[in-house]
Amino acid sequence: MTICDWAQQHAEMTLYHNEEWGRYTAKTDASYFEFLTLEGAQAGLSWRTVLNKREGYRKVFHHFNLERCAQLSDEELEAARLNTAIVRHKLKIYSVRKNARVLQQIIVEYGSIEQYFRGFFSVVPIVNEWQKMSELPNESAESKAISKDLKKRGCSFIGPTIIYAFLQATGFVDDHLTTCPYHQSYQKEPLNA
Repeated sequence: MTICDWAQQHAEMTLYHNEEWGRYTAKTDASYFEFLTLEGAQAGLSWRTVLNKREGYRKVFHHFNLERCAQLSDEELEAARLNTAIVRHKLKIYSVRKNARVLQQIIVEYGSIEQYFRGFFSVVPIVNEWQKMSELPNESAESKAISKDLKKRGCSFIGPTIIYAFLQATGFVDDHLTTCPYHQSYQKEPLNA
């Protein structure tokens, strides 16, 4: 049995795959916000690039404290654009403040970010049975619906492909290959317990 192909090339990717990716476990609103931000930052880049800048993002964006990020000033966001510890794309950086504000409203409406996302699923997690990487989709009906709703609410950098990657990362969708020991069918206890 071997882990998913994409996670075999670099130690940091292997660690991320083995300890985080695809695990539907209790997460805070801040951790969901972090995953959403990092997946948005990845647009056009490799996940490895963004993963290597994760600590930089945590420092620049106050460990993804929603209240603090929603209050970021233009001056703070412009200073972030000069920081090489993160991806310095203006629209991606400004999306952090915009998305934090929307997520705050979602928390008021749904109680938590997790509950908002759960509302798009009849069962969580969706456990797929892919045997090779080429079978994995880059979006789903759920990611399209979530993306559409978040855009309507004012979020940016949340297209269907970004949302699908978020759903994979946070475990709403289990896309571990069936040959991977981290696929839910091999777990002694369900990951959503």
